[in-house]
Amino acid sequence: MKQSLGLVSLVVRDYDEAIDFYVNKLGFELSDDSAQPEQNKRWVVVTPPGSQAGLLLAQASNERQAAFIGNQAGGRVWLFLDTDDFWRDYERYRAAGVEFVRPPLEQDYGTVAVFRDLYGNQWDLIQRGG
Repeated sequence: MKQSLGLVSLVVRDYDEAIDFYVNKLGFELSDDSAQPEQNKRWVVVTPPGSQAGLLLAQASNERQAAFIGNQAGGRVWLFLDTDDFWRDYERYRAAGVEFVRPPLEQDYGTVAVFRDLYGNQWDLIQRGG
């Protein structure tokens, strides 16, 4: 599966639930999970299959920050997950319980559907080239 994702950081409520969602539901690889005890931090990066880029998961550090999870960037975080087999991945994600908020559409630039992660952020699953 050829997928790409620019290095993006998302604020999450809980590392373990985020890892479960991205690794078990979407098939990302856990590429880094390390503790930094001296700073009381944890460094977690998940990577789409076939990609060199990753998604940095950053835990909310306080209640005010946690309140904005799912409402980042003015209410919508648009993330793009490219695939080389749209229908395979669309059906696999649906079978894993991923919520699609916009059904597949054929656009001039390719096939796209929008799904929501467990924090309410919206993702475009896209196969470019129509």
